[in-house]
Amino acid sequence: MSLAGKKIILGVSGSIAAYKAALIVRGLVKAGAEVKVLMTRAATDFISPLTLATLSKNDVTTSVHDGESWNNHVELGLWADAMLISPATATTLGKMASAICDNAIVAVYLSARCPVFFAPAMDLDMWAHPATQRNVELLKAYGNHLIDVGDGELASGLSGAGRLAEPEDILQILSDHFADPGAAAGADGRVGAQEIGKGLSVNAEPAPQTDQLPQDLAGKRILITAGPTYEDLDPVRYLGNRSTGRMGIALADAATQRGARVDLVLGPTTLSATEEGVNVIPVRTAREMHAASVALWHKADAAVLAAAVADYRPRSTATQKIKKKDGPLRLELVRNPDIAAELGEDKKAHQRLVGFALETDNGIENARRKLSSKHLDFIVLNSPSEEGTGFGHTTNRVQFVTKEDVQDFELKPKTEVATDILNALVELL
Repeated sequence: MSLAGKKIILGVSGSIAAYKAALIVRGLVKAGAEVKVLMTRAATDFISPLTLATLSKNDVTTSVHDGESWNNHVELGLWADAMLISPATATTLGKMASAICDNAIVAVYLSARCPVFFAPAMDLDMWAHPATQRNVELLKAYGNHLIDVGDGELASGLSGAGRLAEPEDILQILSDHFADPGAAAGADGRVGAQEIGKGLSVNAEPAPQTDQLPQDLAGKRILITAGPTYEDLDPVRYLGNRSTGRMGIALADAATQRGARVDLVLGPTTLSATEEGVNVIPVRTAREMHAASVALWHKADAAVLAAAVADYRPRSTATQKIKKKDGPLRLELVRNPDIAAELGEDKKAHQRLVGFALETDNGIENARRKLSSKHLDFIVLNSPSEEGTGFGHTTNRVQFVTKEDVQDFELKPKTEVATDILNALVELL
């Protein structure tokens, strides 16, 4: 194993699977790693700190402070070559995803500059719950590595998904990471471009050969949003729009071919990226897209916001199907977060931000208003009123709107529109 000399932090939270932490620590130490263990108070009910301290040959931390002594979580976060949270309970996943820093594990996690791996363990219904899955997707969007759950008999007596991955598998994943750091995304269960497209209809246009393209985005990290967002009314209905995500996917493929590292936050669609290097973060709602985009923005050199994000969502979602009845149905809608405005407000001097605007009237005037209020570098303006433009088409005709200028383009395939956008972005970068 490629763990000799590595510094590993193991965070143990309060699951009955915590007993397996002893096997993980023993395996890490046997492989030559130095291990420091963090535990939640609940975890100490399942396995004693003394056991893990004896196996790791290091003191175990159970609190950010013990009496008058302060355990330096920042120092620990900087010390490690990798952090592993195993088992990660539903509570711990929620705290990590929301930065609720009330224990040593989350404090160190928020300070860590190393790769972070998390191995969930819980009952099958807890694991399948949308809230848990949302937290898992958020943590993956933040760049953390999921070590997926196993399937089998659970502590409740039920059988299904939710078991902690076997210690030997966890150790192998860590070892593989250090042997080939670039392979971690494939080993940890994150959804990549090839996985997201399995079994789906891929209708994106063939991409140009990469050997014909300049590598003028090499070393750059680009955040791209694409597709629609869906806002649930009840278990069977939602508010959405006609976006297919084709434009944003074309941008992600083209940017990858030009050497960029691309994070594609993709709403629900039947299309998928064709380039293997695209890191796809699948989302459904505007709030999920907002959370993923905000988390990735601080790592990016530029963002192109091509998604058609719902401006509003229902104030509440019915838990049962809404039945038809006499009279009108009234829905109360509330505003969704404004992704472009928030990223623009937080934009650093080296970052560039490109927005999209679909307008049916007063297009340039409205685009310039958005340009200013959201601190965008330029806006890609298009209209659904012309033949071959807007949602559902393989072509589009756009205008690039800046504070000083408007650049018009002819109707062309969206793959070529993507090239025009990236050419303009390269000049800005």
